[in-house]
Amino acid sequence: MTHYDYIVIGAGSAGCVVANRLTEDPDTSVLLLEAGNPDTKPEIHIPSKMVSLLGSEVDWGYFSEPEPYLNGRKMLCSRGKVLGGSSSINFMMYVRGNSHDYDHWQELGNPGWSYQDVLPYFKKSEHQQRGASEYHGVDGELSVTNVMSPAVVSQRFVDACVTMGYEYNPDFNAIQQEGAGPYQLTVKDGKRHSAAAAFLLPIFQRPNLTTTTGALVTRLLFEGTRAVGVEYLHEGTLHQVRVNQEVILSAGAFDSPKLLLLSGIGDAEHLQAMGISVVADLPGVGQNLQDHILVSIVYEATQDVHPAITSNGVEAGLFLHSEGNLDVAPDLQFFCGPIQFLPPGYAPCDSGFTGAVSLTRFQNIGSVSLRSPNPKDTPMIRMNYLQSQSDVQKLVAGIKLMRQLFQTSAFDEFRGKEIAPGVDVQSDEALEAYIRDACSTEWHPVGTCKMGIDPMAVVDPELRVHGVEGLRVVDASIMPTITTGNTNAPTIMIGEKAADLIKGRMPQTIHNKFNLQTPAHSSI
Repeated sequence: MTHYDYIVIGAGSAGCVVANRLTEDPDTSVLLLEAGNPDTKPEIHIPSKMVSLLGSEVDWGYFSEPEPYLNGRKMLCSRGKVLGGSSSINFMMYVRGNSHDYDHWQELGNPGWSYQDVLPYFKKSEHQQRGASEYHGVDGELSVTNVMSPAVVSQRFVDACVTMGYEYNPDFNAIQQEGAGPYQLTVKDGKRHSAAAAFLLPIFQRPNLTTTTGALVTRLLFEGTRAVGVEYLHEGTLHQVRVNQEVILSAGAFDSPKLLLLSGIGDAEHLQAMGISVVADLPGVGQNLQDHILVSIVYEATQDVHPAITSNGVEAGLFLHSEGNLDVAPDLQFFCGPIQFLPPGYAPCDSGFTGAVSLTRFQNIGSVSLRSPNPKDTPMIRMNYLQSQSDVQKLVAGIKLMRQLFQTSAFDEFRGKEIAPGVDVQSDEALEAYIRDACSTEWHPVGTCKMGIDPMAVVDPELRVHGVEGLRVVDASIMPTITTGNTNAPTIMIGEKAADLIKGRMPQTIHNKFNLQTPAHSSI
């Protein structure tokens, strides 16, 4: 039977990073298993084509169970099934989150995960177009760039925010997150720069890296409580391969818990009900599912505002505190761009622009469980979006603010009629009904194998699975709480930090504390 030092399951945002960093040592052999195919679909590499990838053959195409607080709707929970994982189908937005996010992780019992601790790993990956600074790196593999040809409506959104008293913020990933400004993208030379393009393509020729696509991992192999290998299905044949050191599970917030459960790691009652032998009774596996939710406001444009081919269509934004609590991360994130992100049932016009409101801090917690013990069956996903009325109220306030921004003089020469929700939707009750009918996932699922030391934690602060040996989880599922904003950059950071932990290196740290001044804030 073939042996490797490490087996990495999932060539997504974290898995590509881990495979790259572990194979820097020519004496370390790595097998990288990816269920999807190579990233040859042309639309993957064209930033403006990202919406066409959702629900396509490079998407797992998962749906949630009927959502009880969304009138029974099943939500499309897209995840990349291709080299690069979801970084090959996402909106390419580079948002690290808020310093409070990581400091909170440490407060929850995860030493080494404070903002001071993780910043060097963000910088390590980054090739920042704007140059090196206290907050940014230029020597990394991941290209982080400005939107090449931003639409005028995106620039006008920032103008409108400033007119209404919000601070201009040229960099959401520097000293403060609050304020209005342009987003940056993981784009290189006008093309998507996925984790596969950044971290995998340059190292394909390393003789100590074996990458197998079209490989569906069916279970982890154990001797007692030690992971000793994996079983996977490839081209109709079941294979088993052994590991000398560790198995690294990087299959994402839906499939990492699914694979743990299939392998006997999870809540004992759930496993026994599925007829699966229990290896480790970890009740937290698949619990703590968190995801951002957004709702859009779409206007017809009085002139052509189509995005450039190098744009993701979401070019400018705003972070703010709806309740004025400045001691925590912002709870609302806004987007604006020259696309029509319309809910079902609304007809597009020739040219339009969208403003979207995202809830970055919320009350709902969901779960992932097995539908059956068959590895080919999709997991059962319950998001529980908008379980809390306070979350709905924040989104109502966000829609009202977005409408105010679009009514400023900055948009006078572009603003046509409001397509969604429409001018007849004005009362709080009507807006709530629209939100429950029209809201969307933001495709940021995290937390289902959370890091920590409490009874519901799945991995320890070094990402080792509790109760077993030779197994780590390295992806967005380890987040104990969701970050403030898009989750791709934090997932790549997790891969960087995990690689050092696996190698046994001392974590990179910042010895001189930043003198972070308290910035001015705005609220609704």
